[in-house]
Amino acid sequence: MIKINLLPVRASKKKETAMQQIVIAVVAIVVIALVVVSMYVFKRVQVATATENITTANNKINELKAKIGKIEEIKTLKEQVRKKLDVLILLRKNKTGPAQRLTTLSDLTPEQLWLTSYIESGQEVKISGMASNEELIAQFMNSLEKSTDFMSVELVVSEQAVVGEAKFKKFDITMKLESAALPVDAVKK
Repeated sequence: MIKINLLPVRASKKKETAMQQIVIAVVAIVVIALVVVSMYVFKRVQVATATENITTANNKINELKAKIGKIEEIKTLKEQVRKKLDVLILLRKNKTGPAQRLTTLSDLTPEQLWLTSYIESGQEVKISGMASNEELIAQFMNSLEKSTDFMSVELVVSEQAVVGEAKFKKFDITMKLESAALPVDAVKK
């Protein structure tokens, strides 16, 4: 009778099964490691994005705080200007004499025409200034003539002047103050 030794086949099957189990275990460990690493990378990306969003939001908050500070500063300045305008309105209501004439002069002065001096001597007034062109000077003189405060408006000098690189027309104007009509009772006395 022939004897067959089945032990090596069983041992080789055990070795083969053990190898398959080791390979499956290694593959499972690699898959688990890949899953864990990918989850770790995903969470790191999420954390980086959240950190970047927080930094961006903080920068925007700082910008808005700066704008709010500027707005508060503007509100304060606006309130100061309003108070000054209220004082000016009060002064205009109570104006007399030179203040009234200077207000009229200020209201009649067109843009691009600048007054450099105002001299009032008795009934005579001399104004000096600069303008960008002759038409503005003529317009200013017509406005002065039409006003209730000035009369006999005359252009004394109009000449070219250079300030920096810009050319202007320098002018001198003389005029007389419009004398207020005296009450009839004062004339009789």
